[in-house]
This record gives sequence, structure tokens and C-alpha cells, in this order.
Amino acid sequence: MEISQFISSPIPIAFVIGLFSSLHCVAMCGSIIGTLSFSLKPEIRNNKSKMTTFILSYNFGRIFSYMLAGLIIGLLESILTLPLGEAHGHRFLQIISALIITGAGFYIAGWFPNFAYIEKTGSRFWKAIEPYGRKLIPVASLYQAFLFGMVWGWIPCGLVYTALALAATSGDILLSTLSMLAFGLGTLPAVMGTGMVSSFISRISKLHTTKQVIGMLLVLVAIFSI
Repeated sequence: MEISQFISSPIPIAFVIGLFSSLHCVAMCGSIIGTLSFSLKPEIRNNKSKMTTFILSYNFGRIFSYMLAGLIIGLLESILTLPLGEAHGHRFLQIISALIITGAGFYIAGWFPNFAYIEKTGSRFWKAIEPYGRKLIPVASLYQAFLFGMVWGWIPCGLVYTALALAATSGDILLSTLSMLAFGLGTLPAVMGTGMVSSFISRISKLHTTKQVIGMLLVLVAIFSI
């Protein structure tokens, strides 16, 4: 892929959305990381390098699920755009995606709390697979941590759905998959962050002005995406 194609693709925008979702990730994924951490044996929890390896394995599983969702949405996109034609169908998806990203921006800013209802779209699927995640606790191996991450990667999340809406505009199955990889990588600083990083994100997440600024930046991303 040429540099110009990369810049005009959803990949960098998806990464930015992942970064902006940090305020949301601290609250949601932080508690899941806590569940994983406390389920580990004391000798692993007390060893920083081993602990980091397990958290990395969990995040690889989580991001793998995002990529799988991106692949599925890419396949669906190729089918759904057939009736409208490739050009018109792609443009329609771009507009829908921009509206969803705008909604996410207003949600983070605190101006559109009803956006949280979008998370109900995946609740049935989540109820079906969530028990499998609980069966993996306590996590005893890196493989289990990876599977644990794969399951919890499907937890209903409006910002994940926002990234998926963007991925659907890629017009290419590989690009939609890579877009969700970029989104997952963008969330890593918040989810993996410990000490100074996580404390800093937690502090700024409590500032209403910060949320408004990030929310408006997401709205600008939505405008840029179309």
C-alpha cells in the first residue's frame, strides 16, 4: 500500500479513535484487567515481567477479536453495497459511519448519553459467549490469557462499534481487518498502561473539559472521514 493510500484509508483514523477511547477503556477494560490479574497465581502477580507477558497475551487475544470482527464487517460490506452499486454503497456507508463517530464524540463529551444504547446491539451475542470467558478464570497459562482476551474482546462497547462502522467504509476486506487492528493498537496505552500512564489517564478522564475536547476531536475525525 502506497503512503497516499494509507493516509486516505480508515486505518489511521481507526488508530486515532482507539487513542481517544482511552477515557472509556480505563473504566471498562481496566476492571477486566483487574479480574485477570487477581486470578493469576501470586508468583506471577509478584513478578512484573511475567505479569506483563500475561497482560500482553490477553490484549493480543482482544485485538485478534477486533480483527476478526473487522474481517466479518468487510465481508458484510461487500454484500450490502451490491444493491446500491460500489460507489453509491460506499458513500452511503461513509455517511452512516460519520454519523456514528459524531455520536461517539458527543457521548464522550457528555452531550449524548443515549449513545450508550448502541451497546445493546451486541448484548445477545455477548450473553452467549460470556460464560466461556468465566470458565477460563483462574487464568493459568498464556494460552488461557489469549482466549480470555478473545472472549472479552466481544464485550458490547459503543466505541468498538464506532470503529467497526469506520472499517465498513474501507471497501476492502483486508483494509477493514487492518483498521480494527489499528483501533486495537490505539487502545493499548490505556489498557496496558501502568503506574504513571494509567494514573495520568485516570486523572484527565475525570476532567469534564478534557472529555469535551476529545469529543469534539472525534467529531472532527468524523468530518475528515467523509
